[in-house]
Amino acid sequence: MRASAAAAHIVAAFALAVLAPLAWAQQPPQPGPGAVSEDPALEKRVAGLAHELRCLVCQNQSLAESNAPLALDLRNQIREQLARGASEREVREYMVARYGDFVLYNPPLKASTIALWVGPFVLLAAGALLLWRRLSRRRVAEPQLSEAQRSRAAKLLE
Repeated sequence: MRASAAAAHIVAAFALAVLAPLAWAQQPPQPGPGAVSEDPALEKRVAGLAHELRCLVCQNQSLAESNAPLALDLRNQIREQLARGASEREVREYMVARYGDFVLYNPPLKASTIALWVGPFVLLAAGALLLWRRLSRRRVAEPQLSEAQRSRAAKLLE
């Protein structure tokens, strides 16, 4: 096999390895058989709650956006609890009791989550302070000119 053919195979394999997961991630979540209720109001409530809860597998997607099997199971569990008459608040509390505050996209402000809310601002302030200190300590030395250079500059400025 020639070097150019080998390079083409490597590029193709790399493109496939990078682009295939991206294409898979763009697919909308597919409900399992019998997972969708005939009641549009119930499905709207399920979708609303699924957008508020984080997928525990993907972690950067909501349950509504995730294709993971666990996300499908959790959406079905939400649907079942709402169909049995539980409120959105009760379902949310059940999920938090089972998986912790991490399952919420907007965790409540309390002692255990204070770092999530304050941490980014502290890091931003620390970075700005560090940048300010580095820039304020930076001194540009005046150029040292010889007498000949000074007299030439004076003549140019006249």
